Amino acid sequence: MTSFPAGSPTGVLGTVSAHTAPYPVVVMDADGRVVDLNGAAGALLPAACPGRALPSPAWLAGAGSAAHSRPIAGAVGRRYFSAHPSALAGGATAWWLVEETDHRSAVRELEAERGRTRFLTAASTALLASLNLDRCMEVTARLATEHLADAALVIAPTATGKLPVVLCDHRGTVSHDAVAVAPDDMPGLAEALRGFPPVPSRWIDPASAPDWAVPEGFGAVGSLAITPLPGHGVPAGALILLRRAQQAAFTDAEETLAGLFAARAGAAMSAARLYAEQNTISDILMRELLPPTLRQVEGVEFAGGYRPSGNTERVGGDFYDVHPPGDDSPETLAVLGDVAGKGLEAAVLTGRIRNTLHALLPLAGDHARLLRLLNNAMRTSHHTRFATLVLASVRREERDVVLRLTSAGHPAPLIVRRDGSVEEADTGGTLIGVMPTITSRTALVRLAPGETCLLYTDGVTEARGGPLGDTFFGEQRLKRAAAECAGMPAQAVVERIQMLTSQWIGGGRHDDIAVMAITAPRGTHLSAVDGRTRGRYTA
Repeated sequence: MTSFPAGSPTGVLGTVSAHTAPYPVVVMDADGRVVDLNGAAGALLPAACPGRALPSPAWLAGAGSAAHSRPIAGAVGRRYFSAHPSALAGGATAWWLVEETDHRSAVRELEAERGRTRFLTAASTALLASLNLDRCMEVTARLATEHLADAALVIAPTATGKLPVVLCDHRGTVSHDAVAVAPDDMPGLAEALRGFPPVPSRWIDPASAPDWAVPEGFGAVGSLAITPLPGHGVPAGALILLRRAQQAAFTDAEETLAGLFAARAGAAMSAARLYAEQNTISDILMRELLPPTLRQVEGVEFAGGYRPSGNTERVGGDFYDVHPPGDDSPETLAVLGDVAGKGLEAAVLTGRIRNTLHALLPLAGDHARLLRLLNNAMRTSHHTRFATLVLASVRREERDVVLRLTSAGHPAPLIVRRDGSVEEADTGGTLIGVMPTITSRTALVRLAPGETCLLYTDGVTEARGGPLGDTFFGEQRLKRAAAECAGMPAQAVVERIQMLTSQWIGGGRHDDIAVMAITAPRGTHLSAVDGRTRGRYTA
């Protein structure tokens, strides 16, 4: 800092190098009068005159002496300076003015950019928090109203003729609507919905905003911006931003920020729409792959229970079906099977087997031929998995139920008598999908009223659990559990076996589990009053 000679405040700048300093320098006494100034200060402050008080700027004129002052700052016209004091002899102070206009502009721009980044980061987090399309549209409209405009509308494309609209008004209230209008009625909307680049807001007349796009009580629209919501391959919709007449119009920077926000919102909406479509497809497919709900058929009780191997899965490799008698056969055909593997891949093959069996229903009376044709169909497919299954042809003979049971590599069904004894059906055979030829043996079983034929997959007997968590449930434990079900209805038998198996497994891992019970009713069936609904039995 330049020093000034003591005792000669007048003309002090002429005796030192301050006149050549790169900064404006103003010397003022303790009363605020200008003592001297260099050429740069004179050009900056043309009203400053030695011997008189500094008329402006006020922030520098009232600065006081250096002994009691710190660096100060303020505007001079459209420029911004910081003033740094140096004490001189005689109580005068030399103020060195350093321009900070560019620095402050850079700081403001940096802070604005940080604010935009924080907004976009928070917006991304909020938008990705849900895969529900309506929720994504609501979040988009609310964030746009809070940070970009006085009100915002999010419009999704549609093929129905009515545009789905989510509006967040100037009060922060979100509402849903479906507007039966043509997108061409609003300038820029049709282009945005087709994914074209946005039309600059200065090219859109705010008065062209239709009534359905202006919230109630909003007042006159002063500025209007429309930007597309880009999606994954196809446009996700359009974002409309509204500002009131008394607010400043959208700047280029604000429109750029709106485009960056729209890109994130469009990606979230597109992901939500894709998830919804895939979820719908999955639900349709799952309904076809899930085992059906069983009921009484031709006076015989059927009940089934299924538990996939994974808690997050709905389908797997175990399956069962019951086909009522048709014109080709007087018997009901029940099927329970197990495809090697777990999860969706195994479930797809179970669907193929079930469809094949359905096509072969006219041959249901000949178990050996049906299994042979099913084996040929599986061996000619691209699948390398195999399957085991058991067929049960069921018919009523007075009060008894007669079954023909044929196993194809599957555990033999258990016959639960009314006295609590449990027998294995004398059936066996070759598993399906491996050998070019298969063999099978059919057992003929008669159930008296109250007796049950229990079909199950190896997921029951091979369920690991117990005190140490690694012991099989086993055939003997299953037989004891079945004996406890003597005389029970079919549904109660299934629920009892499922409960005991689940208790045994606990929280451990397990294979797919399927159980089916075929029970001869204990009494005479009475229909409900409408003649169709399942009724009850009398002893």
